[in-house]
Amino acid sequence: MLGEVVAAIGPAPGRIIVDGTFGAGGYSRAFLNAGARVIAFDRDATVTRFIPAMDDGGSFRLVTAPFSRMADYVEGASVDGVALDLGLSSMQLDEADRGFSFMRDGPLDMRMSRDGASAADLVNGSDPGDLARIFRNYGEEPQGRRIAAFIARRRAERPFERTVDLADVVEHALGGRRGAKTHPATRVFQALRIAVNGELEELEAGLIAAESVLKAGGRLAVVSFHSLEDRIVKLFLNDRAGKVPGASRHAPPAAAPRAASFTLTHARALTPQPSEIEANPRARSAKLRVATRTPAPAWRLAA
Repeated sequence: MLGEVVAAIGPAPGRIIVDGTFGAGGYSRAFLNAGARVIAFDRDATVTRFIPAMDDGGSFRLVTAPFSRMADYVEGASVDGVALDLGLSSMQLDEADRGFSFMRDGPLDMRMSRDGASAADLVNGSDPGDLARIFRNYGEEPQGRRIAAFIARRRAERPFERTVDLADVVEHALGGRRGAKTHPATRVFQALRIAVNGELEELEAGLIAAESVLKAGGRLAVVSFHSLEDRIVKLFLNDRAGKVPGASRHAPPAAAPRAASFTLTHARALTPQPSEIEANPRARSAKLRVATRTPAPAWRLAA
């Protein structure tokens, strides 16, 4: 949804845009081509190889850090736009040695930053009950307990090390494909990736950071690819726009009404055009939500 995101952000000469998910640099290049200055974030240090394709005249800066930390690198209320394209980049998905895909044999890794516990560590070291919760909460997998039990029995013989090995066990646990369009391991791999990288917590922190760095009139555009992400974005923006009654876990308890820090640019999420889905089937589940920053102060978190 590159065209829709660029239109929503409105890059132009003199404007400062944060590309929170740099990847291979597609959004950054589009913003630079429109004359904007770009500050890009990505916790995957391997993306630095794409820097030579960017502007070298001082209009581009890459920070190898999570987008949740953008407020540490950007002055408050100074940015005209923040773009977040969540989930995996095609580059990461296509590289077998990253271990993100069950379609390619590779090490069971899934770490975006190469730091911390890997997917293999989780699969081999977690209690079956904890694995089942990961599969249910992050993958919405209804057969999480059964899959966790199969994993526990197999790892007692030898640990999981490869992506295809885990995918085969999950497929066996669910009784094969049975004509399904998606592989039985899809939800499990999604859940492990989200857990390994703390993606939902990163998203929540990133939305709060974007609120703090955007100036009045600045745009926030977020592209999500599954219901867990979209639900977080939707609730956050509705909350900040005053559309959600009652208390919010993103805001402190307060007796006085809070001034809305965002207005919703579109009442509903935008989805890709059929032509884009045809050209890139991975875009079929994408949803874009856009909001405009108001002059109101950023909401403060409860102590």
